[in-house]
Amino acid sequence: GDPMFQPPGALGRLLIGLGLFIVVLGVMLLIAPKMPFLGRLPGDIVLRRGDFTLYFPVVTSILLSVILTVILNLIFR
Repeated sequence: GDPMFQPPGALGRLLIGLGLFIVVLGVMLLIAPKMPFLGRLPGDIVLRRGDFTLYFPVVTSILLSVILTVILNLIFR
């Protein structure tokens, strides 16, 4: 039918997924300083120019994305 119409369950699952993502992100921010390998993986980019530092954790982001995708797929199956 109408592509704009979503069943109420789909919105509920989306909101739960977003909530879980925010919770996981918050927990990771709390435990990240205690985990030495996070953000220090080969491929993570750190640029330092005097007092300016640009930090771009490419590989860490990809790894976390894969882990979260697997977890969310297990939950919503």
